[in-house]
Amino acid sequence: MSDDVELFGWSAEPCERRGEPVTVGVPWPRGVLRDAENLACVGPSGEVPLQMEVLERWPDGSVRWVLCDVLMDSQGNGATGYRLIVKPDLTSRFLLRSGEGKEIRINFEDNGGRRQSFTMPKSGGANSVRVRTPFHFTTNAGAIFAGFRDDFPGLPAVRVQLTITNPSEAEHPGGNWDLGNGGSIYFRELSVSINTDAELISKLSAERGHPFHMAPNAALTQVSSGGEYWNSESHLNRHRTVPLELKGYTASHSQGHTEGLRASPIMTTGKYGITMQHFWENFPKRLSLQRKILFLELFPKESGPHELQGGESKTHTFIVAFGESGITDQPLVWARSPLQVSCSPEWYSRCEALPHLTPKATDPHALYTKLVDQAIEGPDTFLHKREKIDEYGWRNFGDIYGDHEAVRYTGPAPMVSHYNNQYDCIGGFAAQFFRSGDPRWFTQMIECADHTADIDIYHTTGDKAAYNGGLFWHTYHYAHADTANHRSYPKRIRSGPQDTRVEKLDSLDEATKQKLLKAYSVGGGPAPSHVYTTGMMIAYFLTGDPRYRQTVVGLADYILNCEDPTKTIFRWLSREYTGLATDSQAGYHGPGRASANSVNALLDGFRLTGDRKYLDFAEVLIRRVVSPSQNLESLNLLNAELRWFYTMFLQALGRYLDAKVELGEYDRMFGYARLSLLHYARWMANHERPILDTPEKLQYPTETWAAQDLRKVEAFQYAAKYTGGPARDLFLERAAWFFETSLAKLDTFPTKSLCRPVVLLMNFGWSRNWWLQSKVPTMEPSDPGIFGEWRMFVPQKAKAMKRAKLLAAAGLVGFAGLILGTAVWW
Repeated sequence: MSDDVELFGWSAEPCERRGEPVTVGVPWPRGVLRDAENLACVGPSGEVPLQMEVLERWPDGSVRWVLCDVLMDSQGNGATGYRLIVKPDLTSRFLLRSGEGKEIRINFEDNGGRRQSFTMPKSGGANSVRVRTPFHFTTNAGAIFAGFRDDFPGLPAVRVQLTITNPSEAEHPGGNWDLGNGGSIYFRELSVSINTDAELISKLSAERGHPFHMAPNAALTQVSSGGEYWNSESHLNRHRTVPLELKGYTASHSQGHTEGLRASPIMTTGKYGITMQHFWENFPKRLSLQRKILFLELFPKESGPHELQGGESKTHTFIVAFGESGITDQPLVWARSPLQVSCSPEWYSRCEALPHLTPKATDPHALYTKLVDQAIEGPDTFLHKREKIDEYGWRNFGDIYGDHEAVRYTGPAPMVSHYNNQYDCIGGFAAQFFRSGDPRWFTQMIECADHTADIDIYHTTGDKAAYNGGLFWHTYHYAHADTANHRSYPKRIRSGPQDTRVEKLDSLDEATKQKLLKAYSVGGGPAPSHVYTTGMMIAYFLTGDPRYRQTVVGLADYILNCEDPTKTIFRWLSREYTGLATDSQAGYHGPGRASANSVNALLDGFRLTGDRKYLDFAEVLIRRVVSPSQNLESLNLLNAELRWFYTMFLQALGRYLDAKVELGEYDRMFGYARLSLLHYARWMANHERPILDTPEKLQYPTETWAAQDLRKVEAFQYAAKYTGGPARDLFLERAAWFFETSLAKLDTFPTKSLCRPVVLLMNFGWSRNWWLQSKVPTMEPSDPGIFGEWRMFVPQKAKAMKRAKLLAAAGLVGFAGLILGTAVWW
């Protein structure tokens, strides 16, 4: 079997390209590539310059993922004619001439009209394909600019990734997270500028495929998305208005004025030029030439003031040219629509880019393929969903419309609901991309990863440990996002009949309305039950974007911090763990969504850093929530409304076992986890049925329940992998039966294309083919041994409250009162 890796390319604007800088993450099978320095890239005319960075190694030290930078020619989409080869005797390297780009400035104006400018540091140059220079600035308003500048020695172009962050904590009275709450930063403008040194006439190409035309003193402003619902309520501001006045964009220059819908502009002045890939999608945006200076306004002054909520970020990536590169016949077309490169599905499968991966072309399950491909084919794709609520603009772009939440909504359409990476949309996109090689999956994966890393993560250390650095939930069930946008809990519905927009509540049926009112009496914030990291980790491996790695490690740290007893007021009375990482529902610390997502995040944190603290704490949580000797009848697992999520934890337990096998650690903890999984699988084989077999037990017997049953398939498959004999045969039979039954049931629903069931399909079901094709190694049954009696975990708060009451009884009333009073806030 050849170890050469063929590279495939695509672009939103196919054209001939010559020497375009391309970055691609490439996986390798275990033991094949010992040293990345022995990689070479061969094109149609021989070897080409290649720069490598190892992103991950297998436990045996061989390369698992390597980031490759290469200069490529391309005639369009499809095969590029380039491949990576392993050359153990490779000693020579290509040396590229170092260059120095023009000065780039960041301009910021706060809401009081005070202006600041920062100069990005220049690269010192190096003999490589890409030279990365990080930068970090803080404004007087408290916002932080950070990012990096990529110079390409030998090319007169610079790629910049600029992130603005508000590190302050947000005020969230009553657990509501609306725009306009305290902690926000308001500012008038954020722009970047390049001095062209001379009075020049600009040339403008406003959209992909449009020719350049002379545009003296040009300015192009993208005011809104230009879509059918361009003024959707998804764009509400803190004043409860939609401040958009024009559908699309306007372009003006001294010779005229034009309007259009969706601009992806390139502006050049002689040898200088600037463009960005997602211009209209991240409106408002403005590109102009003003008195010798090219301006890209990322937050335009004429659209301000702009609000950046506490803990919110936004990242923009753009390209600046300082001369003619010759990469494309028309300047900067390559930067507006960069060439994306990937490997084949066969290579991703061979390298185990995801465990149990097989190419889509070998999958015989036509019904599964039909159902999952609803995301990219047919009348209700995720791009169609995006248009329904105009999921565009700098805060929205990349998220997915949670249209399943609108099924019971009868008010004015559309109901705005944001999905916020629930069930790891990013990971689902990645799995389907690996299986198929279809670039539509890759594009949505990266867009969702960018949105999640910026908007859905709470970028602060100033709030309580239960929130700092966490991932916000999706919009609350059956509720309009209103002014809470991507932060789950809006205050408007909570105010009930006094609400001036009560139609959003009164349009619901009575049972749903009462459930909603009861829920909104609580509010909340980020929680371990909504922490999804694996897709973000894969996005990092494919792109090398450090934000994705920081997000994964940050969420793993979030789990550790949530559990840290020293970070709460209760530390004076108890040093027990807080239990937040395993509290899936009202004090339940058995297997559930919180414990599952926490273990997954810790496993991913360990994989990216190699730090054992993450793996060690994953084992603490596993011992906390499951045991080979558990009394499963006492957990009420067949109550789907309360315990459907226990199969999530069994999936995480399977991932943990795979990680231990990869490390070669067949220790007591491996045995504990394995026997716990088998204990649950035996119980499931005897008791579990499809959830929709008893719809009368469900509040809402929707299509999602059929998709959730695919988790049982995965649990049975993992159990079969870690046992042998008749038990293994039984587990495989149950996996096959649930797979066929779940898909058949889902296919009967007219609502099968809704967001939530399709995201579940993206993540689960594709592994089934691996079990049909592979000879799965098995382990013989073993004695479960004695691991002691399992009892439901008692968290720090409960123990502290008990001790506070004892202190009160003993006469220490003041101190106990402080503790008891604080408990209400906590």
